[in-house]
Amino acid sequence: MNDVLSEKLGQIQIDTQNLYQETAFTDLKVGSFRRLSPVHADGSPDPARATFFLVQTHLMTAAGPVPLDFRIDAPTLEEMAAKFPQAAQKAFEEMLTELEALRREQASSLIIPGGGNGKIQFP
Repeated sequence: MNDVLSEKLGQIQIDTQNLYQETAFTDLKVGSFRRLSPVHADGSPDPARATFFLVQTHLMTAAGPVPLDFRIDAPTLEEMAAKFPQAAQKAFEEMLTELEALRREQASSLIIPGGGNGKIQFP
């Protein structure tokens, strides 16, 4: 094994102050919801930290399904379900903003030969 890789693997440590128990749920229609409940290193519940949900769903568009992953801060499934529509809308809007920023970045990095007049120039 590569010495550098072996050294890096030997330095990996689990953050025992940031452990969560994961429980998966689905409604078989909209998506999957993973509840992350904070726990201590011994596996007992940690009431000092908040439970939250990681949600995975797909939005149908003209171009096909678009995956959407986002977090909902909620202590219960019922509260998560109530917050779902607004959280999904916010996550979708953030994704569109990021895509537009990437599109602008790509457009500004184009190099156009010949000063950009659109004509191919031969030597």
